[in-house]
Amino acid sequence: MRKLWLATAFTLAFSGLAGFACPGGASAHCDTVDGPVVTAARQALESGNLNHVLPWVSKADEAEIRATFEHVRKVRALGAEAKELADRYFFETLVRVHRAGEGAPYTGLKPAGSVENPAVAAADQAFENGSAQALIDLLAHQVREGVGSHFAEALAAQSEEVDNVEARRQGVHAYVEFVHYVEGIYEAASKSGERESHHRIIEEH
Repeated sequence: MRKLWLATAFTLAFSGLAGFACPGGASAHCDTVDGPVVTAARQALESGNLNHVLPWVSKADEAEIRATFEHVRKVRALGAEAKELADRYFFETLVRVHRAGEGAPYTGLKPAGSVENPAVAAADQAFENGSAQALIDLLAHQVREGVGSHFAEALAAQSEEVDNVEARRQGVHAYVEFVHYVEGIYEAASKSGERESHHRIIEEH
């Protein structure tokens, strides 16, 4: 589990520094029809067991989800078209409530395959396979490539001409950018405070 957390931290750091959004933005996949939240919703509807989805919402939101679930189950029995509409309504409600609990806005369900970040797919695959090795390898490769390219750019920008202030100023800027890049990766990989805080919030609700 520690390795999986470190791998996730690496992808958060890399994605953020590479211009991707953090969870709740472009890289999130809890709002896609093939994401884990909707997958759990499908399981709940087919089995009649709401416990498939309750872990995705806080205790404070259980009542709303239970009421929606019971209403949707009744509507589903009215026919194929009603079933399709009811299922969609349940998916949207569940995703909206889940994202609100994460402090993220709900902007509608996204189609399957909407998430382009390969680390997200690899993270899901890790759980399916019971191994994070492929994910770790992917992230390690990205970190090596990112650090290597940033370092090369920063090194090339350095100037030994002490009187060429502008050139040396550009070199300093490139150096600072490089240090910030690796600092962000290291801090994300070694800091677990945010994860522990998130777990406490879930438990309190």
